[in-house]
This record gives sequence, structure tokens and C-alpha cells, in this order.
Amino acid sequence: MSDYDSKDIQVLEGLEPVRRRPGMYIGSTTSTGLHHLIWEILDNSVDEALNGHCNTIEIDLDDEHGVTIKDNGRGVPVSKFKSTGKSAMEILFTTLHSGGKFDDDAYKVSGGLHGVGMAVVCALSETLTATSRREGFEWTQTFSQGKPTTSLKKGKVSRNYGTTVYFKPDKKIFPKIEFNPKQILERVSAKAFLNKGLKIVFRENGNTHTFQYPEGIKDYIRSLLNEKAILSEEPFYIESENEKMRLETTFMWSSSTDSVILSYANAIRTSDGGTHETGFRNGITKALRAYIDRRKLLPKGVNITGEDAKEGLTAIISVYLQGDVEFQGQTKGRLNSDITSQVELAIKHSFEQTLHTHSELADTIANRVILSAQARLASRQAKDAVHRKTNISHRLNLPGKLSDCATVERDSAELFICEGDSAGGSSKQARDRKTQAILPIRGKILNVETATMAKILANSEIKNIISAVGVGIEPKFEYEKLRYGKIIIMTDADVDGAHICSLLLTFFFRYMPKLIEEGHLFIAQPPLFRIDSGKKMFYALDEEEKDKIVEKLNGANYEIGRFKGLGEMPAKDLKQTTMDKKQRTLIRVNIQNRESTDQAFVDLMGKDALPRFNFITERALSVENLDI
Repeated sequence: MSDYDSKDIQVLEGLEPVRRRPGMYIGSTTSTGLHHLIWEILDNSVDEALNGHCNTIEIDLDDEHGVTIKDNGRGVPVSKFKSTGKSAMEILFTTLHSGGKFDDDAYKVSGGLHGVGMAVVCALSETLTATSRREGFEWTQTFSQGKPTTSLKKGKVSRNYGTTVYFKPDKKIFPKIEFNPKQILERVSAKAFLNKGLKIVFRENGNTHTFQYPEGIKDYIRSLLNEKAILSEEPFYIESENEKMRLETTFMWSSSTDSVILSYANAIRTSDGGTHETGFRNGITKALRAYIDRRKLLPKGVNITGEDAKEGLTAIISVYLQGDVEFQGQTKGRLNSDITSQVELAIKHSFEQTLHTHSELADTIANRVILSAQARLASRQAKDAVHRKTNISHRLNLPGKLSDCATVERDSAELFICEGDSAGGSSKQARDRKTQAILPIRGKILNVETATMAKILANSEIKNIISAVGVGIEPKFEYEKLRYGKIIIMTDADVDGAHICSLLLTFFFRYMPKLIEEGHLFIAQPPLFRIDSGKKMFYALDEEEKDKIVEKLNGANYEIGRFKGLGEMPAKDLKQTTMDKKQRTLIRVNIQNRESTDQAFVDLMGKDALPRFNFITERALSVENLDI
């Protein structure tokens, strides 16, 4: 038995904890965490705008993956601390839990991290330069990996105020440093919408984008609904304020069945919702129920739920809270501050009053919600009928084509969904019988984006997937019944395989989204080529990787074989490249932006062909290696 005493205890100094465990502070070191560095500095500038000290923010991406964010706020303090002799700027960029947001005097409202964000960005940057314009001069200091590389320097005279932060992410922390301009544009646009009149300029690849919206979130919702058939000419708008909270929300219904609810707290996007979103939903549902009851519009046997009110709804909810704001997690995906009842009362009172004073429009909305309730009831009846039939014919509720694994431990169990019996046969030979289950499906499954619920539930391939996974589908999804820790889509590395993968992704996104949110859905990466050179053997996922391997062979003799599909791949190759846990590569499916992902499925998989036509037309000239 080994000894364990004080010599085994490590005390990490300064920002070393951030560099050792960056995921604790920015979520991950993937693209999501990389972009989070920008959000942290941007949020500090927006905080200046929220408190009335800034009206312009500029963001620049350079060709070397560096980012510059400049504002005309008050500037970072530069005076020295008597206790340490260090400048306030150095403390802010090198010390966790230092900042001006711990009391309400410097910042009445803030969304940036309370003394963590600037230091975290500094810790994870190869180089960072901070410039503060205040007290009549420009003050500059540089840092690297969380440590100062220069002292604070007093520069040229400046009558202006503000802060400029340049940083370049550290390659030792981030495996891939490549910022996505589209992702930044979405975030910057949202920030400008949420702050009426705030001007944000974003420059990338020689392009300049300027955002400034005089009507704020009303302009925002119009941009979201510009091509949808809306039920009212103008969006509903509610504004409410008290000593602790300011609420601003706008919402509209359309004839679409999709719903988009975007919520923000102190200008921070709360992608996982929270108390403000719950209060909003409760408020509009209760207001609609009260109006429908008063007008006696509800058919017998029908009741209105929150899901009925939500169908076809597009809404933006923005709250600004003073004092301590409680978020869930470092990346602030969910608001936990106890404001549900406050938001609910404000929404219910104002919206109910609006409904009663605009009865013609209110009747249109009410009838829309009642139709949703009736469709929900009809859908439930269709599901019940299918479930009864399934239970009679399959007592164990497991599809006959499923080759299940032996383990009963969910976290170690894996389900591979592959195309065709041939691929299923190879997969069964290549698998680890203890932990890997195989479910072959017959070709291209039904496109659930365009099919009715009754047709979806009658489809044998979809029924097999539902039965194997075990959780059911929304709205009767039961996460605790999940049978496999990993669900892996394993299709051929060609166009047909990509199409089948897209159809499966559409199904999981629409009817089992929590599996994606909880990190259970993956895409396998089978190779397309095998290259044999003497006794050496290589696998390539695509043409580009194949060319790189051939180039590294330096003229040595080689043979290239292309796999026609998983069914044609020897079980040994399939195991070695795609199924062996020690050697395979899997892509975890996640949702970075719910609304843009939703729109992508609508455009690319929906009934309307025009968005797909435009998508193809815009990209036709840039296509390479077209597989026809």
C-alpha cells in the first residue's frame, strides 16, 4: 500500500489552476471554449455600456488568430495597490476573484464574470496586451500565460477614455485555434440588439460589419421572423422595472410549428434557460388561459398546456438584475436567480390586459393555441395506439434485428446504428460483445422533418431505434430509461452514408434532443481508403488525408484500396479503424446554438425546397471532389 501524505499535496500558484484545468473555467478547450475567450472580454465592454459609460465597441480578427476588442468606456484602473505595489491592471489580469463587480457602486448591472473573466483569458493566452485610456494618458502592459512580461507603461497623452485588449490564444491549451466569424457575428448582433443604440463594429478578412439598433429587441424579433407567416403586424412588447430587476421582452406567433425562445440575463445568452424563461412561459400560458376561459372559447375535453402556448412562438426575454446574479456553471448557460414569480406576474398582468383590449388579434392567437392543444391530443392518441401494438408484438420491446451487448451498465454500453444487413454483419464480427450492440437499419430512414407524427410512429426503422434506445420520444421522453451511454451513428464514408447520417441526426434532434444535450450521440469515422506500402498499412478518412499519406511515403511503392462501404470492409479493418475504443475516432454531436441549428434543419430537411436551392446555388462554385 503506497503512502499518501503532505508531500503528495500540490498547491497551485496564481493562474496555474486555470492552465491545468481550463475546462473548469471556459467549459472545454474545443471551439466552444476558444470562442468563450472573446465572450469574456466582450462582456466586460458590454457591462460598461449597460452602466451608461460606453456606446461603441470594436472587434478585430487578424490573420494570425489574434483578437482585439476596444471600447470607449471608463478604462481599466491603473492606480497602484498599497499592499502589493502592483497596478490595478496587473491585479485584474493576473489574479482570480479581483474586480469592480463585487459591490454595486462601480457596476449597478453586470454580465461579465465577477473578477474571473479577464484573468482566465490572460492565463490561456500566448500573449495579451491591455491598454487603458484614462487620467489623460494611454497605459499599456503585456502578459503571457497569465504572467506579466512588462511593467505598466505610461504612454502618449490621450483625452479619450476606454480599454483595448489584444490576445492570442495559447496553442499549448487549444488543439485548434481557428475563430468562426459567423459565430462571432451572431453573438455580436445579439449584443447590439439587446442594448438599444449601442454600436458594435466587427472586422474580419477585410470585411467590416456594423451593428446598431434603435429599437433593440423589437428589431431583433423582426429579423428572426422576416420570412415567416406571422399572426400580427407588430410584436407584443412588455417592459417592467423595479428596484432589483428590469424586464424587457417581445414575442410573436407564426403559423410555423417551430418555437424559438431566446433568453438573456444582463446581456448574457442563457442557452439553457432558467428562472426568467420559466416565469415568461408561465405568464403567457396563464394569460392565454384566462382570456380563453373568459371568452369561453375552449372546446369540451381540451385543456391548454405550456407546450400548446409555446408552439409557433418566437420570443426574446431580457432581464437586467442588480446585485448578485446567480448563474449555473462557469459558462453561465442557465439563470438561477429567484425571479420566476416576479417575471410571471409582470408578463401575465401586461399580456392579459393587451389581449382584452385587442380582442380580434387575441382571438387569432387563442385559436392558434387551441389548435395546438387539439393536435397534441390527436398525436397522443396515435402514439398510444402504436405503443399498444408494439407491446403486444414485442413483449421485451426490443427489435429483432438488434444484436444486444451483455453488460447492464449503461455508461459502458454502446449502440452502433449502421446501414444495411451487410454492414450489420461486419459490425457484429468486429464488435466487443460485452459492451457493443449493433442495430442495422434498412437504407435511408424516413425524413421526420416533413412527416406527420402518425407516419413517423408507423415507420418500422424508427420504431426499432426508439425501442432499442429505450427512452421514448418527446414529449414522453424518459431519460432515466436510456440503455446505452453512447449511441453511435456508423454509416458509409460516402454521399449516401452522409445522407443517412443527416436523416438520423434530424430524428434525434427533433425527438430525443436531450441525448444530444447530455453528450450521448456520436458519429463514427470509418475510413474511405486503405493504403498498403510494403509491410506498412495506413487508413485515410478522405481524399485530403489520403494525399497527405501518399506524400509522406516519398515515392515508395503503394497500393490504394477504396472501401465501397462498411459491408465490404473486412471485420478486422472495421474493428481496428472504427470500433476499437483504443484506436477509433468519434465525433461527439452537440448543439452550440439552438436557434441556428433548428433553422438549419428547417432549411435543409424541411418541405420548402427554396432554402436548399439557395444553399446549393451559393456554394456550387466552391465544391470540390463532387461525388456523382
